Amino acid sequence: MASILLLLLSSGSVAARELTCMSAQFKRPGHYILGGLFPFGINTVNLSTRVEPTAVACERLYATGLIWALGMKFTVDEINNSTSLLPGVQLGYEIYDSCFEPVVALQPSLLFLTQERSAAIDVLCNYTDYQPRVAAVIGPHTSDLCMATAKLFSFFLTPQVSYGASADKLSNSELYPSFFRTVPSDKLQVKAMIHLLKRFEWNWIAVIGSDDEYGREGLSLFTNLATSYGICIAYEGVIPTDWLDPNPWDKLDEVIKYINSTQVNVVVLFSIDRPAQTLLERCIKKGLSPKVWIATEAWVMSDIIISIPHIRTIGTVIGFIIKGGKVLGFEEYVAQLFTSIQQESFCQASREWSRQMESGVLGPQCEHCDHVSWQDVASLVMHRQTYAVYMAVYSVAHALHKVLGCTKDRCSTVPIKSWQLLEVMRMLQFEVHNYSFKFDQSQSTNMGYEILLWSWQNHTLHHVSVGKYENSLSINNSLIQFHTEDNKNPMSTCFSHCKPGQLRRVKGFHLCCYDCIDCPINTYKDSKEERFCIPCSQHQWSPAQSIQCWDRTERYLFWGEPLTIGFLILTFAALALSCLAAALFYRNLSTPLVQAAGGWMSICTLLSLSLMSVSTILYVGKPRDYICLIYQPIYALCLSICFSTLLVKSLQIALVTEFKSCARTLLPWVTQRRAWILVAFCFLVESLLCLGSLCSAPPLLKYDYKLLPTETLVHCQLQSWLFFLLVHGFNTAMAFICFLCTFMVQTSGKKYNVARGITFTMLTYFLTWIFFIATYTTIKPTYKPVAQMGAILSVVLGTLIANYLPKCYVLQFKPDWNTLERFQNYAKEPPEDKDSG
Repeated sequence: MASILLLLLSSGSVAARELTCMSAQFKRPGHYILGGLFPFGINTVNLSTRVEPTAVACERLYATGLIWALGMKFTVDEINNSTSLLPGVQLGYEIYDSCFEPVVALQPSLLFLTQERSAAIDVLCNYTDYQPRVAAVIGPHTSDLCMATAKLFSFFLTPQVSYGASADKLSNSELYPSFFRTVPSDKLQVKAMIHLLKRFEWNWIAVIGSDDEYGREGLSLFTNLATSYGICIAYEGVIPTDWLDPNPWDKLDEVIKYINSTQVNVVVLFSIDRPAQTLLERCIKKGLSPKVWIATEAWVMSDIIISIPHIRTIGTVIGFIIKGGKVLGFEEYVAQLFTSIQQESFCQASREWSRQMESGVLGPQCEHCDHVSWQDVASLVMHRQTYAVYMAVYSVAHALHKVLGCTKDRCSTVPIKSWQLLEVMRMLQFEVHNYSFKFDQSQSTNMGYEILLWSWQNHTLHHVSVGKYENSLSINNSLIQFHTEDNKNPMSTCFSHCKPGQLRRVKGFHLCCYDCIDCPINTYKDSKEERFCIPCSQHQWSPAQSIQCWDRTERYLFWGEPLTIGFLILTFAALALSCLAAALFYRNLSTPLVQAAGGWMSICTLLSLSLMSVSTILYVGKPRDYICLIYQPIYALCLSICFSTLLVKSLQIALVTEFKSCARTLLPWVTQRRAWILVAFCFLVESLLCLGSLCSAPPLLKYDYKLLPTETLVHCQLQSWLFFLLVHGFNTAMAFICFLCTFMVQTSGKKYNVARGITFTMLTYFLTWIFFIATYTTIKPTYKPVAQMGAILSVVLGTLIANYLPKCYVLQFKPDWNTLERFQNYAKEPPEDKDSG
């Protein structure tokens, strides 16, 4: 039935276009008067042309402001008709036009501060007993107007409750001690916007604000907070609001030009509706490509924005509106009011109330309102801002309830001062229709935000709720239809979100724009550190793009490695061959072949080769300090014994074959027992060199953390290459002398060429050193001990194969060759001394 009644009322109001008495509805007498400031009109005359301080009138009706004013009227009537909140007390009101202009809003503000039944404000030293015309003021709507009026009301400590001013500056209770609002501060809206941008990973955006208090402060808040959240602002612009400026369109075109040049796909528009309308109209005219527009509560539901031609082409609009309940009964109330204002009896009563309220002080409140019909405002009746007006009036009513000491039956009607309400409102917590409200530390009510999407269906705009923001963001992505062809989230990024273990590197001219680069090897970056990669300690390592370090494992030649096993097999083979050859030589010690090969010196040589083979085991396993000291001397001394015995035999061969004239004189010095003196001398020299090396620059056990990426190389490091060359150079010199003494020796076909074994032994030694040096300088550090083992085994096996295996073959398989005739020229001792040698 109610919907049918509304339809009939609507039809009747459409038909009736005669003048009404709506302008007489904004004053009502009562025990306590509330002042109201609402934007009934817009577009004032050119204020710069004023030469006298005359009244300023608005040229055009702002229907939304009219609905808000009727919301205050409805709320007062509802409270007056209630028997629980202010029983026995009637609230009155005086509502005036603010016209979105401070110069217009100040005139009724001064009127509110005059004494009752007077148009004068007394100048006093103490205003404690001063009684202003109103107990409190509801409004105005915008932050600009509140900045102008709040200081005025704060001087008198008259409570002022705005239903729309959201500038964060107004939260300063020192500057505005009597200011309250039933909307959240812009700081909360900015946080909600930041969380929305983060949710969709938009970090390359443009921010545009209107050139007024709301827009400028919104830009400042947003810029500061966006930077701390890692959002890069490509361009920050301002929409001119002074259209007397000689080049306003040029400035707008410059804003659009920069939006285009930065190639952003997301624009945050922090503006009230009229400047936003101007910008969006210009964007459509200039053909700006579709964007995602993040709208503030000031314009996302504005009727003048929605009515812009081709507004659909701007792209996707996602905005925030203050959460609020529905004002129950308000729609029916307004519909009934538009019917009543056409009745003469109702209008006569309204005009009588106006006369009681001294209506002539400021003249008619809203001359344009008398030409408004229900049809003009029907679509605006459910505007969400009306709920904020509703709450503002109720907050004052609840404060009066406490100050007047109201009970369920009655309230006292004693005169109260407006400042007496102030302390009560600061701590006020009240309920309206089972919803609890209170003013927070910033003297605001934080009801949170609802997130709306502009959804076009059959060329009709619908505001679809897609989420909410209270202390955190909650949004349903599946409900959002973007303007892109594939309906996917458009990218608007200056950087990628860096992964753990990555570092930001600034690129271009925007300090907040950066590339993500991996932290290098052996560095890491944890979640707490944002500026640089932290180096790992030397005993730790990390891969590129790491968030932590791991302990290095020690690396050396392990026993179980395939190469180690292979070389150990060769070691045991060399050891076995050396021992078997020594045993065979010992068994045949008195034969001509063994005597020609050196007799006991050959056995000494084979035993030194056995010890040299065993020394390769020192290179396997974790090195120790003592191993670093002994492994080079053992090899050098064993090699010295081997080469010194071969040197004796080489000198014998050279004297017998090449220097026969000197043989009788010099041969005794390299045969018989004197030959052992030469062996001992060579061993002593090599021992002194080894001792000098160990005393002057001993090899040290070193833990190398740089050679291997994930391991610590444990190895013995030489301290002096000079001593290394001296130690091994002496053995090399003996090898060279042996080679010179044997490589040109010729023998007859019937005799065994002993010199050839020594020659090939030395050639094997030289080739081993050549390959060892080439391999040692190129091989991985881990396998350098393998190269050393290979070099030692090459020398051992080369000596055995080249010099001793042929002799072993003769001893074992060709005993008939082992005759004095074949070896008589190489006998090192006279026959009579063989048994003793």
